[in-house]
Amino acid sequence: MSDPHRKHVIRCPVYGFISITDWEREIISQPWFQRLRRIRQLAGTDYVYPGATHTRFEHSLGVMHMATLLFDSIANHSKDILKELGYEDGEPKRPKALVRLAALLHDIGHAPFSHAGEDLFPACHCGKRYKHEHYSAAVVRYFFADVIKNHPLNNEYRISAEEVAGLLEGSTEAKADIFWRDLIVGQMDADRMDYLLRDSLHAGVNYGRYDWHRLVHTMQAVPPGKEDENPSLGVSEGGWHAAEGLILARYFMFTQVYFHKTRVAFGHHLQRAMAEILPGKQFPSPKTKKDLEAYLRYDDWHILGQISEGKGGEHGQRILNRNHFRKIEQTSETPDPSELAEFSQYKDALGSLLATEEHADKS
Repeated sequence: MSDPHRKHVIRCPVYGFISITDWEREIISQPWFQRLRRIRQLAGTDYVYPGATHTRFEHSLGVMHMATLLFDSIANHSKDILKELGYEDGEPKRPKALVRLAALLHDIGHAPFSHAGEDLFPACHCGKRYKHEHYSAAVVRYFFADVIKNHPLNNEYRISAEEVAGLLEGSTEAKADIFWRDLIVGQMDADRMDYLLRDSLHAGVNYGRYDWHRLVHTMQAVPPGKEDENPSLGVSEGGWHAAEGLILARYFMFTQVYFHKTRVAFGHHLQRAMAEILPGKQFPSPKTKKDLEAYLRYDDWHILGQISEGKGGEHGQRILNRNHFRKIEQTSETPDPSELAEFSQYKDALGSLLATEEHADKS
């Protein structure tokens, strides 16, 4: 029988090496996690930046590593505030294990070609579309409950799949867990910090680089402003410029990479080709285990195979032949009324020739 306390290392192009436990290795070995090897991080970005063919698999490992570095820094610099959350002296080992699992599994429910497929998610009971976070939480509940619960290392932590899923979707009510969730979903979270570094590296650009070592070293807990509020994450004064560098790096990556006109065009083609392939032109919902099993059978390989067989319609053919739609006009980042009026005139003049209008809301 293998030693459950044995450590394993994985080589990473960003951090050098990432250390994982035997427990985490078993989770990574599950077929639904291995599926992330077949989902590209940046969808059709390689049509512009040929090196950007990395996957959600390596990104998920990187987010777990970055979340661990942030956790350790906070635990080291904010002992007094952590005591108020119920942690005594010493490292809070259980929440660290929970954060690592949540970071590792945060993208487990991504659609093929990552965000390109999210407009094909069905509507939930609230009338809005499901998000990939809903799928990730559901996949953890349905398919990772046993491997999380029954590993010998969990005898020390007693972590459940429900706790991991609650941290991912924000349904947890535990005060301490709400605080740690900012490491997974926040303005300076491990997800954002990793994808900027990793996407920049693979795309071959410098836009996404920032002083992450300094930012990690200066991360700490910030006391609540009011008695009934929770502590929050922040940086000490020595890390302010590094934090600003992160914000600027994200801005540059959006303008130069994520919203590059050709990448936007191929994102549209991928979405419409998938709509041709999917029954009912949308993905199954995350409501039942059966629906999730059907959803998880879709990955980039499956979709590309269907496109290569001619099942992606006109948009599939455009992908195969790199015959993408061309940009006609774009506004500035903060258009004034006169610019919007001029843009509207372009649309009116084009009429039915206008194929799509894309918005850069996130950027």
